[in-house]
Amino acid sequence: MAFTLSDDMEKVVDELIARYPTAAAACIPVLHLCQEESGWVSPDIINYVSQRLGMSPSQVQGVVTFYTMYHQQEVAPNVVWVCRTLSCELRGAKTLQEHLERRLGCHAGETSKDGKVTLLKAECLASCGTGPMVQLNDAFYEDLDIAKMDKILDELGVARMPAEFRQKAPEPKPAPEPEPEEKAEDGGPQMPLPEAAASPKMPLPGASSSGEEE
Repeated sequence: MAFTLSDDMEKVVDELIARYPTAAAACIPVLHLCQEESGWVSPDIINYVSQRLGMSPSQVQGVVTFYTMYHQQEVAPNVVWVCRTLSCELRGAKTLQEHLERRLGCHAGETSKDGKVTLLKAECLASCGTGPMVQLNDAFYEDLDIAKMDKILDELGVARMPAEFRQKAPEPKPAPEPEPEEKAEDGGPQMPLPEAAASPKMPLPGASSSGEEE
């Protein structure tokens, strides 16, 4: 069955096209509109957009495959992107992803057993200073750990995990106590003396390199 939009949504498409010098320039927002209606960009949507904007299907397909924000297969109502670029990776993104895979019962690129969450990996979500982070639908969640991620999914009401499998946030480690300073006789701090450098031995006049007199 060919993809179609309602009359109201068709008016929105007309408004989008009117904002640009050419109809083809509205390709990205029109694809977003269609994905919001269908949940993903199907081949039927590609054909619809190409006909609506006067483009070839290959041109529309090129846009869809270039941008990761367009889903090329069916996804769950909730999509979780785990940022795995270096900044997030150094702060525990892999551990976070592995925990999500255990909780959702699926690997990255798949959908949870209850059909409510699709788990994906992202190369960078432009939040390098607040990693590890995930994008849940259109919202960013930053400075995450396993406990915070579980709370987000609990509030969403998806894939509830039994309490015995939960991992609590680690207790903060106490700061180490500073070592006491040594006091000099006058009561001030004792300054360490620099180590004396070993001076090279100079041969005596008239002595050979072996140390015997000639």
